[in-house]
Amino acid sequence: MVDKTSKPASHFASLAAIAAVLIVLVGAFAYTAGWLSPERLTPAKMVNVLAPASGPAPGFRRNHAKGICFTGSFDSTGAAADLSRAQLFAVGSYPVTGRFNLGTPDPKASDAMARVRGLSLRVQTPDGSEWRAAMIDAPFFPVSTPQAFYDLQRALADKRDPDAMKKFAAAHPEIGAFGKWASSAPFTASYAEDRYNGLNSFVFTNASGKDQVVRWSFVPLAQPENLTGDQLKARGDNFLAADIAQRVRTAPQRWTMLVTVANLGDPTADPSKAWPEDRRTVNAGTLVVKQIEAEPDGPCRDLNFDPTVLPAGMHVSDDPFPAARSAAYSVSFNRRTAEDKDYPHTGEGAQQ
Repeated sequence: MVDKTSKPASHFASLAAIAAVLIVLVGAFAYTAGWLSPERLTPAKMVNVLAPASGPAPGFRRNHAKGICFTGSFDSTGAAADLSRAQLFAVGSYPVTGRFNLGTPDPKASDAMARVRGLSLRVQTPDGSEWRAAMIDAPFFPVSTPQAFYDLQRALADKRDPDAMKKFAAAHPEIGAFGKWASSAPFTASYAEDRYNGLNSFVFTNASGKDQVVRWSFVPLAQPENLTGDQLKARGDNFLAADIAQRVRTAPQRWTMLVTVANLGDPTADPSKAWPEDRRTVNAGTLVVKQIEAEPDGPCRDLNFDPTVLPAGMHVSDDPFPAARSAAYSVSFNRRTAEDKDYPHTGEGAQQ
């Protein structure tokens, strides 16, 4: 005798299984978007809080919006091959696309007004892998967690509470060191004279499988010329791009990549804390900037310098910032590419 209820029961069971999967997926999406926990920090919130009061500049990066592109090479010494099996640390010369930039969401900001300068890189190797990195000239980060960075931006933007920053500093005393640096460190006369620091820690794995936690810096070969505030303003609103273009036309500009190896117990998860200066350092190679490229429609215009794009032999550590930056960079990238019609690709509006 045929059970006439088996087919419908089976059909309903299949539908129920599909519905269960969809509920899980929708729930996961809602959680990621922050719909189920409005107070939870999301990549979109992180990007939103960076916008100035007048709103973001359509078509531009949501932070470090002002910059200029370049191409060149990374000439590896081979010395870091003991730390990482990544091909970029084998002896050789590898193509680089990069960007000098300022820590501001305003692409028209005066160069004198941006305290933080940055360097972003993409290094490609013959094995098809890439290394992407983003560094700044500060020796340490202002805060220790992504949540604290978000709260800092909110405190800076809070016009209703005159004590917002005082309250934030009381809750996050680590910002004191950054404040001291920002108010006293000299400005150099050129992107070419700045030291750029990778403040986040990463794990290098060598051919034997040994792991080492590291940070890195790019140290300029150019001798720094320090400027006073008045001298800086006298250079003009856009002097940095003009200066680096002129220097590179005269001769390639170079930085030494120094890899610093952590000792046991060093704060690998907290970029607001510098490591002691006596840590082992390795001269991994030289960044050579050979050609300055215009930012609009240049080779880095549509590059997302995601710090989690890493070759085999490098991976993230317990530092939470690279993952947070990766997620925020993705939101920023998607927004600005969707606004391409608003971006001034040519002409005077295309700020460098």
